[in-house]
Amino acid sequence: MSATAYSLVGLISWALILLIVMEVIRTYLVVSGRVPANGFAPDNGGLSPFMQRLARAHANCIEGLPIFGGLLGVAIMTSRTALTDPLAYELLGARLVQSVIHLVSTSEIAVSLRFTAFAVQMAIGAYWAWALLS
Repeated sequence: MSATAYSLVGLISWALILLIVMEVIRTYLVVSGRVPANGFAPDNGGLSPFMQRLARAHANCIEGLPIFGGLLGVAIMTSRTALTDPLAYELLGARLVQSVIHLVSTSEIAVSLRFTAFAVQMAIGAYWAWALLS
C-alpha cells in the first residue's frame, strides 16, 4: 500500500479507536450503575471533563474525515498518490497530535498547539486539493 492508503486507514482507525475507548468507558458507567443506559448526551455532557474532551476529539476526527480522507481517496482512485504520499504521514501525525492534545488538556497553550496541528492539516489539505485539481 502507498503512504496515502496507509494514512487513510490510519485516519479511519484513529477515529475507531477513540470511539471504542468512549464506548468502553460508557459501558463501564452503565454496568457499574453510575449512568443509566439512556443517560448519555452525544457530547458526553454531564460526564467528566475527560469524557467530554474524548467526545469532541472523536467528533473532530469524524468532521475531518470526509475532507482529508476524501482527498486521500481521490488520489488513490485516480492513481495520483504521488501527489499525496510525501505529506500523507504528516497529515496523519498532525491529526494524532491534535487528538492527543485535546484529550490531555484545555489549557491556553494546549489549545494553541491543538490549533497548530489542525492548521497543518488544513494547509496540507488545501495543497492537495489544488494539486489534484491541477
